[in-house]
Amino acid sequence: MHHRPVDGHFDVRLVPVVRALGAVLATAVVLLAACAHAPTPRAAMPVLNTDVYAIRYGTLRNFPVASLVAGADTARRMDVALTFWLIKRSDGTIVLADAGFYRDKFMTRWTPADYRKPSDAVRALGLTPGDITDIIVSHVHWDHMDGVDLFPKARIWIQRAEYAHHIGDLGRPIDRAVDSLDAAMLFGLDRAGRVRLVDGDAQEIMSGVTVYTGGKHTFASQYVGVRTAGSTIVLASDNAYLYENLAKRTPIAQTLDAESNLRAQDRMGVLATTLRLIVPGHDPDVFVRFPLPGNGIARIQ
Repeated sequence: MHHRPVDGHFDVRLVPVVRALGAVLATAVVLLAACAHAPTPRAAMPVLNTDVYAIRYGTLRNFPVASLVAGADTARRMDVALTFWLIKRSDGTIVLADAGFYRDKFMTRWTPADYRKPSDAVRALGLTPGDITDIIVSHVHWDHMDGVDLFPKARIWIQRAEYAHHIGDLGRPIDRAVDSLDAAMLFGLDRAGRVRLVDGDAQEIMSGVTVYTGGKHTFASQYVGVRTAGSTIVLASDNAYLYENLAKRTPIAQTLDAESNLRAQDRMGVLATTLRLIVPGHDPDVFVRFPLPGNGIARIQ
């Protein structure tokens, strides 16, 4: 049945219909207004031409695998690679991930074989220490952070929580994970304005270079994702010592929280374009899987 106005009056039975139509129109107006004020999506940043290298600067002979892989046979031994990484970008920035060690106390204690001072090791790629623009410190352990002051122009990137947990007033170490000499050195670099503190997980510190909070190897360790023109490479540092950690999904032996380490490994598998592009921190097999250009340098691709 149809309802029409009678004697010029609106049929009250149409009120619910009108109200419903009004509500629909009001919602449409709100949506249109929201669209008009919505931020315009930011154009994707162009991917820089980027080369990533592992640099082997020494070897620790006959090292116990049980100190690397949780639950490994205590009789197993291997020669482990002392490694840091270099990211060379077409905008002129040259970034190290970690910087090795060189101080006499560590040389005397650990007696590395085939050793090259990190500042000399970069020369194999035609670079000088002064060419390094940035260093990402994965964590405060001596074999990763001790060498940062060999590179006089580099900015130092470290997690704010890692710095605050380990470096006290006047450079005093407040956690045994950091050596006293390295704590004083990092504090001095901070006072000189060269330290950049990273606030947490998944921070893109420069275009295509992102740091992620790691698996509690230290209080707030981090690892690095590097986006190249064709792939994403993950530099695990000590969040995975060996390929064995990744292949067997086994935590590293030196961790404050094994489950967090496994979660970090799983996440690396999602971030990297392929599993072969996850680069562990101390595995000599990196230089077998990526043999070029050679002489202790492996181009990751």
